Amino acid sequence: MKVCIACGMPMKVQSDFAMGNPDKDYCVHCARPDGEMQSYEEKLDSLSGFIVKTQGLDPQAARKIAQGMMEKLPAWKKGD
Repeated sequence: MKVCIACGMPMKVQSDFAMGNPDKDYCVHCARPDGEMQSYEEKLDSLSGFIVKTQGLDPQAARKIAQGMMEKLPAWKKGD
């Protein structure tokens, strides 16, 4: 099973993949309408909003949590 490089979501079925394409390394939630992967800021904003909505945290706390989650994912790792 593949895991999205941008958010960590398990991609189990074809519809989980960006554009329904299992060759993509990122999920449908991390893709723009044209199929390209969202930028760091776009993903940070959407993940922060998801955390606020699902966990009831304030936006600043949610943003810090989202940043911490994202820095561990392959798409956002900084080079050594």
